Amino acid sequence: MSKIPDLIQADRGQDAITIHLVDKDGFDDFAKNLSAGQRSSLKGQKFVGSGYQVGIVPDGDSWFAVGGVADPADLSSWCLAKLAEVLPEGTYRLKTDDPGAAPNPAWHGWVTAQHTFEKYKEIETPVGPRILLSKQAKHIHAAIAEAQAVNLVCDMVNTPAEDMGPEAIEAEAEKIAKKYGAEIRVTKGDALEKEYPMVHAVGRAASRKHAPRIVQLEWGDEKHPRLAIVGKGVSFDSGGLDVKSAVGMRLMKKDMGGAAHAIALAGLVMEAGLNVRLHLLVPTVENAISSNAFRPGDVLQTRKGLTVEIGNTDAEGRLILGDALTRASEDDPELIIDFATLTGAARVALGPDLPALMTRRDETANQLIESGKAHDDEPWRLPLPAGYAEWLNSDIADLNNAHGNAYAGASVAGLFLDRFVGEGIDWAHFDTFAWRPFAKPGRSKGGAAYGLRAAFHMLKKRYCDK
Repeated sequence: MSKIPDLIQADRGQDAITIHLVDKDGFDDFAKNLSAGQRSSLKGQKFVGSGYQVGIVPDGDSWFAVGGVADPADLSSWCLAKLAEVLPEGTYRLKTDDPGAAPNPAWHGWVTAQHTFEKYKEIETPVGPRILLSKQAKHIHAAIAEAQAVNLVCDMVNTPAEDMGPEAIEAEAEKIAKKYGAEIRVTKGDALEKEYPMVHAVGRAASRKHAPRIVQLEWGDEKHPRLAIVGKGVSFDSGGLDVKSAVGMRLMKKDMGGAAHAIALAGLVMEAGLNVRLHLLVPTVENAISSNAFRPGDVLQTRKGLTVEIGNTDAEGRLILGDALTRASEDDPELIIDFATLTGAARVALGPDLPALMTRRDETANQLIESGKAHDDEPWRLPLPAGYAEWLNSDIADLNNAHGNAYAGASVAGLFLDRFVGEGIDWAHFDTFAWRPFAKPGRSKGGAAYGLRAAFHMLKKRYCDK
């Protein structure tokens, strides 16, 4: 992986290659200021200012770069990403870099475009870092921290289940706890069975190495509003006794994507010093198949005291989240945000790039959607229709974990979770895919963060950094 902190640096007049940004409408005017040879060079490269185009232009003994963007005056997170991917190693400076402006949103893509996952395979022809200079030095640290959080999600999700089991997920939480001086507590074994019975039941069939647990982290002034962040940490989902197909199981290393989002978001909250009392909860298990696996038709006890009939062992994520949401609610937080790779129904409805968002309050949904749009991480709100709650009724228990029809799968899963969130608590649920099936500039194929930046910037607005 590239050295992230070095990819954006303060501009102190260092030697650097200039990058010009131009769109199709402005290309002709831009080209008028070039020499005939420079115009010919761009023509030979078929550069016309289209999005993600990159041109290299000779300039005496040196050269400069030209990048095609949709609008040079309104950059998105990905406007510099292609440049960062294809330019040679070196130091660069944008032609326009206003030191009084807000941080350049395209910094994000400049950093994430250079991120690589090399844990198991080295790149054959590695390229050194492409460093971008900026006069907006005060904004650089925060922008890099945000990109690092996204890259953390990608790395955790990309790591196979054998190396990213419950113990390894716990270790990731411990890293951020140590970095920011947070308190961490882990419950497993007999105590887990007693205190978090659904987490234990889902994970009890796994090997000792991948034993289930719930990881909790607390940080911040106890006088500040309490914020709970919860993440589904199913390190691998076989489907349990309702076993998935081979195709359905292929990507199930990513079923801990919610935990990765939650850990990354907690790190951003602490890094920004938000005025909250943070409570991170990560229930983490492997949904394995063994002689002691929980069964279809079993009735599970829960931390809340409700009983849950198991209609499908492959609807396990909502079970472990149920116990975690109950625990989060016990301290009466002002807000709970959870992330989970929860339903295929959300993907059928919205595709991979739009995380489904469900909230109790319209105001919270609007804040998250606005923050997402502003930072190229837009969620899409789905409803929590009260009338569908009856689909979770059980003949022998308080509720069933899976409804018996094919309708509104994402919303019905959200309604199940809603039963475990304390009454009156502001709550937002992200049903996120955590995987990008196709690469885009600044966004490699594989593990992906969806909803993370939307949530973080909403929290920054709501709780203000110090």
